[in-house]
Amino acid sequence: MSRALWFLCWMMSPLMAAELPSSARAVQAEQRVRAELGARLSDLGASWGAPVYLRIFKESRELELWVQAGEGYQLFQTWPICTWSGTLGPKLRQGDWQAPEGFYAVAARQLNPNSRFHLSFNVGYPNAYDRAHGRTGDFLMVHGNCVSVGCYAMGDDAIEQIYTLVAAALAQGQALVPVHIFPFRMEGDWAAAYAKHEWLPFWRELEPAYRDFVAGGQPPRVRVQGKRYVVE
Repeated sequence: MSRALWFLCWMMSPLMAAELPSSARAVQAEQRVRAELGARLSDLGASWGAPVYLRIFKESRELELWVQAGEGYQLFQTWPICTWSGTLGPKLRQGDWQAPEGFYAVAARQLNPNSRFHLSFNVGYPNAYDRAHGRTGDFLMVHGNCVSVGCYAMGDDAIEQIYTLVAAALAQGQALVPVHIFPFRMEGDWAAAYAKHEWLPFWRELEPAYRDFVAGGQPPRVRVQGKRYVVE
């Protein structure tokens, strides 16, 4: 491969289950929510541990979890984000308290069942795009509780459900759970509303992935080439 840096935002390997970090807290959380989650998955035609895909929208404070059911993905649930910090736009540097935007992915090693914010997982900032642009920072999470210094705080009840579904998918062989973070839903003539915004060029790079999922119903594959996001 050349300098084109691949950042795969949809990757599954059914041949090998991941070895997940665990804790009594995570086990107890799963015990609390598994029966309900399992029944809802079954209603959608999905099995326990089916691949999942997350989308986050800053402006409307929403986190969506989609689950693979048959050949396509079905919306499992949309949770309100309790809080996030910063403003619309990407994270640039350590300590700016900005929640990231862009295309990220969660591997098994990024789960934190012992988080001081109940349960959490690291979204994978900085990714290849962030590093190419010299952006710094680490430990940007989706977690419980309702405080944020650059993370997406979901509250404890919501994170138990989200964490359990993500962990189950990874345990059953999904290599990476994509987490796509948008400033807002890119519908209609959104660009006109933000025509003078400093981050409009960056957001135009995010839009093809948003539209690709709407059109095709499959989590898009995204790579980084020439310091730009490119949808495969």
